[in-house]
Amino acid sequence: MDFYQKMGLVCRRIPEGTVATYGQIALLCQKPRHARQVGHGLKLGLAGKVPAHRVVNSKGGLSGAGYFEMPDMQKLLLEEEGVQVTLSTKGWKVDLKKYGWKNTLQEAKELAVLFEKED
Repeated sequence: MDFYQKMGLVCRRIPEGTVATYGQIALLCQKPRHARQVGHGLKLGLAGKVPAHRVVNSKGGLSGAGYFEMPDMQKLLLEEEGVQVTLSTKGWKVDLKKYGWKNTLQEAKELAVLFEKED
């Protein structure tokens, strides 16, 4: 299973109404220093159909505008799920403490086992 397939599995686990960071996804894919590769994979659709609107940068910033047909599409999709998006001096942002996906150690272990089976 390649990195993008793993990334797709992880992204599909992000619960509705929450967000995950590029770094968090990379870490769950067992590649902690590959956050940019997560962004690349989402932009090119290499992970298949995933809820890309739920992925934000490490500060909670909506940084995926280039992935969507409309510039504010990520914001609109998050708001539809109940995620509050606010405007900061650096653009649209979500509160990671409130809306960040707090994946469990059990989820991380389940993913690791799944990845091993597929390799």
